[in-house]
Amino acid sequence: MKILVQISRIIVGALFIFSGFVKLVDPIGSQYKFQEYFSESVLNMEFLAPYALPFAVLLIVAEILLGVMILIGYKPKFTVWSLLILTIVFLFLTWYSAFYNKVTDCGCFGDAIKLTPWETFYKNVILIILIILLVIKVDLIKPFFKGKIPKLIAFLSLAVFLYIVQHVLTHLPIIDFRAYAVGKNLQEGMQYPEDGSIPPVHDFVLEDTQQDLAPILLEKEKVMLVIVYNLDKADKNGFPAIKQIAEKATQKGYNVYGVSASFSDDLELAKKEYNLPFEFLFCDETTLKTMIRANPGVMILNKGTVTQKKNWVDVDDLEL
Repeated sequence: MKILVQISRIIVGALFIFSGFVKLVDPIGSQYKFQEYFSESVLNMEFLAPYALPFAVLLIVAEILLGVMILIGYKPKFTVWSLLILTIVFLFLTWYSAFYNKVTDCGCFGDAIKLTPWETFYKNVILIILIILLVIKVDLIKPFFKGKIPKLIAFLSLAVFLYIVQHVLTHLPIIDFRAYAVGKNLQEGMQYPEDGSIPPVHDFVLEDTQQDLAPILLEKEKVMLVIVYNLDKADKNGFPAIKQIAEKATQKGYNVYGVSASFSDDLELAKKEYNLPFEFLFCDETTLKTMIRANPGVMILNKGTVTQKKNWVDVDDLEL
């Protein structure tokens, strides 16, 4: 029984740390997932949508911190009961998503690993069995270190996790698991896999009033896309910096375009107000959110390959 408890402890801890880490490096992705769950078509709790980011950060930090705590044996009773409650919530959400086919990807492993709703549900069933064992035999969970070392590790871990969250929210994800990551070629990403599933890059269009310019721009060497997925939610403080980098890029021969899902009339007003030196193209909002976790943000393409991505606060670091 002691061996079984220790094996369960390691599996549960490692799984929570991994699951928390892949979301910790991209909390905006979890924010979008919470907004999806809170939407009218899923849980119909739209009043919570404005708090999606705090919910996401709280859940991510709690998840990864509890994983660390169970491994080092810090406050085992509090930890195992917290893990049980958290997993019950996950179990309900994944069952609801699978049974009613509401959310096709729960986001439990961020963008790193995609599971179907039923795969996620069965994973949580196994996980909750292991945690129940830990709850029953919690007395067998002993700290790996003596004295105040477990407490020190827990609080240092919390500080590190909060710093990472602050860093990626200010800049961009430390690790990008998406099909629009730096180094990815969008044309290759548009190709259908052999199994006929949806390609990683889909719904990527850059439309003006007459045509889709995406095929043309993906063939050019110097392309700068200024992404403003939603003008109403954009950080307006970023537009002066965007204006400067766009002018600099134009002087160096770049094809500079804004890309947004907002109404063209609103974009024209913003263009005049901030004197933005580029035209706006249309693209689906979900696609833009996937492309870059910034609003506004800048993406540089070279013949369809993503070479650089920056939040507006870091556009001065772009190498043109």
